[in-house]
Amino acid sequence: MQPYKALDYLDLDSEFSQDERMVRDTVRAWVSDRFLPVVTEHFEAGTFPHHLTPELAELGVFGPNLPEEYGCAGLNNVAYGLICQELERGDSGLRSYVSVQGSLVMYPIFAWGSDEQKKHWLPKLAAGKAIGSFGLTEPDFGSNPGGMASRARKDGDSWILNGRKMWITNGTIADVSVVWARAEDGIRGFLVEKGMPGFSAPEQKHKWSLRASVTSELVLEDVRVKEATHMLPKAKGLKCPLGCLTQARYGIAWGALGAALACFDEALSYSKSRIVFDKPLAAYQIPQKKLADMGTQITLGQLMALRMGRLKDEGRLQPHHVNMGKRNNVHIALEIARTCRDMLGANGISLEYQVGRHMTNLESVYTYEGTHDIHTLAIGEALTGIPAYRVG
Repeated sequence: MQPYKALDYLDLDSEFSQDERMVRDTVRAWVSDRFLPVVTEHFEAGTFPHHLTPELAELGVFGPNLPEEYGCAGLNNVAYGLICQELERGDSGLRSYVSVQGSLVMYPIFAWGSDEQKKHWLPKLAAGKAIGSFGLTEPDFGSNPGGMASRARKDGDSWILNGRKMWITNGTIADVSVVWARAEDGIRGFLVEKGMPGFSAPEQKHKWSLRASVTSELVLEDVRVKEATHMLPKAKGLKCPLGCLTQARYGIAWGALGAALACFDEALSYSKSRIVFDKPLAAYQIPQKKLADMGTQITLGQLMALRMGRLKDEGRLQPHHVNMGKRNNVHIALEIARTCRDMLGANGISLEYQVGRHMTNLESVYTYEGTHDIHTLAIGEALTGIPAYRVG
């Protein structure tokens, strides 16, 4: 594998602070040294390299933009975005593992949990001593989470939970799952722990995408949880889980660029060394056009991600901004992965190279946490004021 050199066509490096570059470079080196050497075997086996969790915790990538008082790194959101970029340069499954832990588990506990819940869970999750999952999507309710069938019934000082969740990253290995269910007074959030009676999390197998990631179903059959310790007291209404998704989608917008950069770097190096009709592939006009188009799209995506990060640090980032970032950057990343796969010819389908793995992973990223088309409609509503996805 050729040494990784990130495309930086417009010298965006100079737009980052010294601390932001240091965080990026630290994670970049770890991904190259510790993760890339093992990802192929795990992708092929359909497993996640759990032995690396303590090292990820030591890097400070679990909830890195949350306060230091809970054992987190207290970084700004641009630094967090750069972390996601470098993790997904390794694999979308790696970024998903970290993103779920921070944005979908630690964030809701921080935002809507009690002081006791924060003190109990956040340090454990930051240290990788506990792993979390996020239960929102259901078999029949993906793009319309407000239609969820999972139910929460009050019973004295407890709640009884029933329902099923699907396509849940980390579910089988999670020590705690943030589960959303409909109660009489609206959608509420609950902390469901591994081993609770009636709760199971079978792993979903036979995937051809995100193979180096644990994907699960959550099954809740009369699961009893205490209100005082296991209900998020400030989480009420669909806006809360959607707020979590906004946090995660922000990271995805950066992460997808990492996958695109990995593919671009590999295709560029390959095209310089691959000899076709007595000269390098890169010497021909069509490959150069492909590289020029991909380099342009990556650069535009980098500009969008950086602007989103600065807005987020200023407290001005809106959900529809994130809709555009996730939609655009995942789309261009998938198109770049497909183009690079084509440039590598038959080698593009071999796990000896990265592009095929990134391409299949990005098919999932294109769909999860808001499909491309749903983000299109969200942007359309922001531009027109008309919610086209609602009936009536």
